[in-house]
Amino acid sequence: MAKFSRRSNDAVQWFMNELTSRIVAETGIPSDRFHLGKIILQSFKDDPDFVMMIDGATGESITYGETLERSVRCAIAFKNMGLETGDVIILMAPSHVDLSIPFYAAFYLGIIIAAVDRTLGVTELRNCFNVDKPKVVFCQSEKAPDIQLALNDLEMDTKIITFDKGDYLCSFSEFLEEYGDETPTEDFKPNDFDPEEAIALLVATSGTTGLPKAAAVTHKNLIITNPHLWSRHFNFPTPTRLALVGSPLQWLTAIMQFITCPIVKITRLQTSLQLTPEHAYHLINTYRPTFTVLSPTFITTLIKPGNRDQCDFTCFEQIYLAGSAVPPELVDEINAISPETEVVNAYGMSELTSIGFNVDYPPPGSCGKPLGCFEYRLINVQNNEDVLEPNVLGELWVKGPGIFKEYYNNPEATAEVFAEDRWFKTGDTFYRDDNWNYFFVERIKLLLKYKSFQISPVEVEGVIRQHPGVLDVAVTGIPDPECGDLPVACVVPRPGYEVTAQDIKDLVQESLSDAKQLRGGVIFVTEIPMTASTKVHRRKLKEMALQVERE
Repeated sequence: MAKFSRRSNDAVQWFMNELTSRIVAETGIPSDRFHLGKIILQSFKDDPDFVMMIDGATGESITYGETLERSVRCAIAFKNMGLETGDVIILMAPSHVDLSIPFYAAFYLGIIIAAVDRTLGVTELRNCFNVDKPKVVFCQSEKAPDIQLALNDLEMDTKIITFDKGDYLCSFSEFLEEYGDETPTEDFKPNDFDPEEAIALLVATSGTTGLPKAAAVTHKNLIITNPHLWSRHFNFPTPTRLALVGSPLQWLTAIMQFITCPIVKITRLQTSLQLTPEHAYHLINTYRPTFTVLSPTFITTLIKPGNRDQCDFTCFEQIYLAGSAVPPELVDEINAISPETEVVNAYGMSELTSIGFNVDYPPPGSCGKPLGCFEYRLINVQNNEDVLEPNVLGELWVKGPGIFKEYYNNPEATAEVFAEDRWFKTGDTFYRDDNWNYFFVERIKLLLKYKSFQISPVEVEGVIRQHPGVLDVAVTGIPDPECGDLPVACVVPRPGYEVTAQDIKDLVQESLSDAKQLRGGVIFVTEIPMTASTKVHRRKLKEMALQVERE
């Protein structure tokens, strides 16, 4: 295989062009350059001895060759049980080595994958299954009773397959035995389909309001956007040695690496255990990963005084921060303990199917410049007119072949987020500078409304973080019948410092206008509540503000 080393954003495209051209030359189908299954299958064949992933909880690993053999066997079993292109399977299990097998097998055949949070209860599962209509659910045996109850409520005849052995359930090994056959791996042929139309994944959205939705993402969407994750790198294949994947599979940060790491030949370090700070330290110290994507909240916990000495972060060549606004002070703090690590402010969302900007060395605080696969607009939300001047806030609208296809089985929600000519309304406030570097400000739906004023939690958080006694902070609002939202600061004190609620209020009063004062009070907490993807859990934060005594 050719080795490419060019200007960073060109190198990954040259590499992808060489790989996909070989596939098209063999099949004679031009659109196969966007067929995820054929691309990943060829990547496994190119280097069978390369280690595909490591489960850091057990030390178990699997090579490309082993993954190829097992995923092809799984794809054959899918065919023999009657699954077809466009059918849906659900994966809800820890990130052990077996999780990748049906994941890649589905890509070969054009079967749609929905990765689902394995902590969901029966009611939440029922809502999910009612939308996704899965033919098969893969899970651990302990979750099977809840899944069966949800399926029974919907009168769905869905097959449950457990990765481990259950008393009465079909295990993964039994499934392969029952539906597999003796077809040699080299004789297996993926299904042909239109990758521009074929849905590859149903990606969970944040669900900040109402029921969570599933963004239907096509094969072409993912192949156009996902390689840009590695746009800062120069050498392909293997632009970095080991990528630590801390998020569960239902989140975009994990999906991007599940897809691109086999293609560009990077070993993934995953874990079948929950990624607590203590477990993260173990993984980093033991395996010395060179790349990761983490939330600002989680990395803040990892590097806080008293914790940071437990771990050597200097192994990281790059740390991408994503999921919420990135405080400049956090970047400085990471660089202070690991000066050679590049800290990247990465903006992405499920509907964009990857990162949204070119992260090739933007200025501090910026998410980057426009990518070639997208068009961008900033829109004044008051009059719906384009913002043409630099340094003026507007809602980011994006269009292009990387934008998701639709919200699966939800035409009303789809219509809400697309303007005329399929401009996708991100719901995020940005501004740009004179050099077309874009800067994330805030989620529009997270803005607090006090009387006739809008308050950005991120702005208030930025002021509070300036206090030397504050390790982390998140601002939410509590309802007031006359005024709307009253801002509340949830503060994690820095060990060794004394800080009072009045100190925090005084700092905000000195720095911000009257409308942005902490009329809801201040509460001190040991940690900020987080989602499974380590973003700030806004619903739990608000519940905490309502239930805990405020000062």
